[in-house]
Amino acid sequence: MALWTAAEAVQATGGVTAFDWEVSGVSIDTRTLAAGDLFVALKDVRDGHEFVAQALEKGAGAALVSHVPDGLPGDAPLLIVEDVLQGLEALGRAARVRMKGKVIGVTGSVGKTSTKEMLRSCLTGQGAVHAAEKSYNNHWGVPLTLARMPRDSDFAVIEIGMNHPGEIAPLARMADLDVALVTIVAPAHLEAFDNIEGIAREKASIFDGLRAGGQAIINGDLDVTPVLRDLGPDSVQSFGRSEGCDWHLLDAEQAQHTTVCRARHDGEAILFKIAAPGKHFAMNGLAALAACVAAGADLGQSVINLGQWQPPQGRGQRHFLGLDGSDESRGVDLIDDAYNANPASVGAALDVLAGTKTSLPQGRRIAVLGDMKELGPTEAQLHAALARHEGLDQLAAVHCVGPLMRHLHAALPVDIQGKWVETAAELAPEMRKLVHAGDVVMVKGSLSMKMALIVDAIMKLSQSGQAKRKGHH
Repeated sequence: MALWTAAEAVQATGGVTAFDWEVSGVSIDTRTLAAGDLFVALKDVRDGHEFVAQALEKGAGAALVSHVPDGLPGDAPLLIVEDVLQGLEALGRAARVRMKGKVIGVTGSVGKTSTKEMLRSCLTGQGAVHAAEKSYNNHWGVPLTLARMPRDSDFAVIEIGMNHPGEIAPLARMADLDVALVTIVAPAHLEAFDNIEGIAREKASIFDGLRAGGQAIINGDLDVTPVLRDLGPDSVQSFGRSEGCDWHLLDAEQAQHTTVCRARHDGEAILFKIAAPGKHFAMNGLAALAACVAAGADLGQSVINLGQWQPPQGRGQRHFLGLDGSDESRGVDLIDDAYNANPASVGAALDVLAGTKTSLPQGRRIAVLGDMKELGPTEAQLHAALARHEGLDQLAAVHCVGPLMRHLHAALPVDIQGKWVETAAELAPEMRKLVHAGDVVMVKGSLSMKMALIVDAIMKLSQSGQAKRKGHH
């Protein structure tokens, strides 16, 4: 069945088109465009109209444009609208109207993407599930995710993010949510906000998009939990370790390849497992289970499915890299958390590292940390404060990358003070000397720090060049 016919797209956007077409997907990038997609000519670094001819050559079924690009024939399959982004938003709203399933919105300073992926896992097999394959959570990512939503979806999971005040509410209203989940409120994007309460108010604006009778789910362990509760609808459920949480996490035991969790809800005991170590994953998992139940899914099936979830690349994914073809045990454990960083997520990653056993007795725990961006005027203090993190006494070395991480480097105890360099590219070639068999290495930093270069350098230490996912070797 077509995702969009020309008639449906015209009705949704108020645009005009020369003839009949239908499309099976929606794309904003000619590099990943599939035949049959609707190409949306957004303006970003470059104007998408420059790529329309290329998109049609690659087999796009049609293109959403604000004018006929130069050199295209008049009978090209174009849907012409006044504004391309507004056209995409209109498609997203129309997709939501025709979809009769439940929509879950996820926001938070940390854990949005992991929680979205947990929800995708939990709901699998309980109906047709739609969620973005990447972290599409901004002013174009949310409408794009909605516009791609098949009409027969039973569940959709929409990640909603922000950098500045006022961004979340319109995206939440567009998604018209049945369930709204706030994972955590922590210092992130402080450049744009006066304080953490300002961030909490912005996160709580996701509730503006809840349908009447919709369910809000909030973290019950935060200083700003009362702010979230006050700004929520009549029906607010909480998850967390605190007494009185509706979904009460009793304990989370981090093992080498798993986290085993016990919780209570409505007087019932819940035992659930996650196929990755990390107590922060326990909290995200509990939040995901609460959202599944709120969306009408089966708790037992959701728990079973959650046990299969593993973190995606760059977000805590585990690899074991064999260094010696003749000895399976001689290798390096790599925790790839290089996708993003703020104080809360770095603290959680340091806890995971501190609790990870080394594969050889002489193995060491090593952190490689890059700058945390967008933290505002107290950025230097927030970096230096990581030196007081209690998990550091389990570490052998902390290597620091970037001008802001210089503050942490200076504050570290001398015995774990590793190297400091300006860029990841400088440190990557050094990894061969800095990492030995039996070590566990965790790499984390904001995306712009390019910490993936260090991950790649460590991956290449493997004898076979083949990394093995933890738990699968």
